[in-house]
Amino acid sequence: MSVSEKNSAIEEDQPVSVEDHRLLRKVDRRLLPVFTLLYLLSFLDRSNIGNAKIDGMTTDLGVSPASYNTALAIYFVGYVIFEVPANIILKRCNPQVWLPSLTLAWGIVSIGQGLVKNQAGLFGIRFLLGATEAGLFPGVIYVFSVYYLRRERSWRVAIFFGGAALAGAFGGIFAYCIGLMNGVGGRRGWQWIFILEGILTVVISLIAYFIVPTWSHEAKFLSETEKTRLLDRLRADSDAGTDQVFKWSSVWAYAFLFHGFSFVLYSLSLFLPTIIAGLGFQTWQAQLMTVPPNVLASFSIWTTVYFSSKCNVRAPFIIGAAIVSIIGYILLIACTSPGLQYFGVHLAAAGVYTGNSLLLSWPGENVSGQGKRAVAVALQISVGDIGAIAGLHLYRTPNLIAIGYLLFAIVMTTYLKRDCLLSKGEAKEETEEERIMLGDRSVRYRYRI
Repeated sequence: MSVSEKNSAIEEDQPVSVEDHRLLRKVDRRLLPVFTLLYLLSFLDRSNIGNAKIDGMTTDLGVSPASYNTALAIYFVGYVIFEVPANIILKRCNPQVWLPSLTLAWGIVSIGQGLVKNQAGLFGIRFLLGATEAGLFPGVIYVFSVYYLRRERSWRVAIFFGGAALAGAFGGIFAYCIGLMNGVGGRRGWQWIFILEGILTVVISLIAYFIVPTWSHEAKFLSETEKTRLLDRLRADSDAGTDQVFKWSSVWAYAFLFHGFSFVLYSLSLFLPTIIAGLGFQTWQAQLMTVPPNVLASFSIWTTVYFSSKCNVRAPFIIGAAIVSIIGYILLIACTSPGLQYFGVHLAAAGVYTGNSLLLSWPGENVSGQGKRAVAVALQISVGDIGAIAGLHLYRTPNLIAIGYLLFAIVMTTYLKRDCLLSKGEAKEETEEERIMLGDRSVRYRYRI
């Protein structure tokens, strides 16, 4: 076997050594808790507007249902505009400074949400929130790609993305408790939801400056021996491709796959309190009843991705998650019993969150070369979030449209699975230099299917 064959096959043919296992645990302890917490705060600060809505925000500000949907959509306009630039800046900066700075910025903006006095102020502050939060998710995915092998990233991304589901769970509890402060300091309960959760984000961001790691080749929490071993593993995983030619059909397919799931994710997460209240429950009940579906989604994410990593496949699990979510929406449409509809909410949440957790790590696993991968990941999320804008404006008839988007996502997943299989190519001899230069265009490159 040639040197290039050995390197490209290292992750498939060799078990993780005791030394590598110890190294991975050390990296996990440094990266996963802080990044998961930051994303939990990010999702909490963007979605708590749903809790504020049923606590009286739209009435106090004179915001109509259509204008409320516009306020939600404006967030994603800022997000989409600044996402790719934020990842380009990250490439030129230190993540230890850039990512906590973004967190500090959106924490301050989140506090501002509790101070708005009218509809125009709500529109402006939602745009700023989207702009400041835009860089976190693609930035963390990019940082993962310079610490972990491709096959090691999937469940780490899932743990990280699980922060979104946990945000929904904590958000319901926080909203119920903070809502009891209605009238304190002359402010309404919904204002305190934004202010206190924003203050929490600011405090955590200041601590994050001392915890978030820098690039792997400069990581101070690793010894020189550990850094050398880490970089050797990444090099053997075809991570350093220098051929920057894009296969645009695949890049767009990853983006449209997230577009399909994104519509459902945000139309569900941002309107979940409203959906549950619409089943006949009181406001305080609806706040608390958002907790169980999000807790189930968290466990579904971690369980499914564990088995996906063990089987080393992605597409079948993404398709399965979409089917589970479709069943949930069918129950919401077809049933009249609040109990069955609430069960449908659980299935919809579990399916859509799980599917998102799997698909978001997929391009990071199948696109080689740091520049290509950074653009591919950011483009996936930017194009995908356009689905969120559509989802918010089409909320008046969300369930049938959500099923359509999930079916579209299944088609995209099937296409990508076929594309990965066809990209394997015929085996041929390549020098180590050729393999590294070609990256994901090398016939020795191992695609994740």
